[in-house]
Amino acid sequence: MAHRNLFAKELDNFMDACKDISRDDLLLTYNGILYPKVLCSPATFKAMESFELREDDLLLASYPKCGSNWTYQILNSILHTVHKKEESAIGIPILEFGSPDKFEKLNQEPSPRIFSTHLQYDYLPKSVSAGNVKILAVFRNPKDTAVSFYHFYNNNPGLPSYSSWDTFLQDFISGNVSFGSYFDYAITWNKHIDDENVLILTFEEMKEDLYKAVKKISTFFGFSLTEEQVQYISDKGTFKSMKEKSDKTHGNFGKVLFRKGDVGDWKNHFSEAQSKEMDAKFEACLAGTKLGNLLKYDIYCKA
Repeated sequence: MAHRNLFAKELDNFMDACKDISRDDLLLTYNGILYPKVLCSPATFKAMESFELREDDLLLASYPKCGSNWTYQILNSILHTVHKKEESAIGIPILEFGSPDKFEKLNQEPSPRIFSTHLQYDYLPKSVSAGNVKILAVFRNPKDTAVSFYHFYNNNPGLPSYSSWDTFLQDFISGNVSFGSYFDYAITWNKHIDDENVLILTFEEMKEDLYKAVKKISTFFGFSLTEEQVQYISDKGTFKSMKEKSDKTHGNFGKVLFRKGDVGDWKNHFSEAQSKEMDAKFEACLAGTKLGNLLKYDIYCKA
């Protein structure tokens, strides 16, 4: 609990640090991709390149607003159930966030460790591709991702707000948003979809059957859970449950992170023309790919 309180406090400190920063100074560009300036720095990206992940680490990868905070809590529940392991005392567990000296502290953390990232595969630490680190990659359909990201931008003091949904959507489709293009991100991960150390889950399948998803995740990482343990983790790991306790787990930032968690909310935002534009972008980038098929676009993104 002390670690969790530290995490919530660090998020509150982040919100305070953003108050006096102008909108134009909230983002930085690194390797051609935008990142939140308060959380990311070129020095941290550089230090991260040589960070050694261990074979028993759990790495969670996702584009922003695809369910990473939700899934991270589930991973923590699994680890606590199996190893009685408390969360890291380092603070925000996202690899690319924080100061470069954090990696020295992370080296002292006992195994197994959990890390999260929003980075494309090619920008992960070199030890990931060189070793056998297992990676759980979580994806969400692009229309709901765009809507969730729009609200995240406007509710997050660390990101510049948008005056209109129309303007944001154009930036989202073109990749001119924090962490870059959703589609570039997906294309990169599709190249690794058949890697033995990669498991891809979707936000939608987790919403549909969380019990089955927890079982799949635990099996992938080599953990043996009883039926009762899987049921317990899935019962307390619903999006609704996590949103209700988010003020304790994530401080004031919990209201920013956990909004609706719905499937199909895009229908309340997209015009017919915008929907067709996104359809065309998906068709050009992901149609016919294995990841594109996993996303079940025709089911979740067609009115």
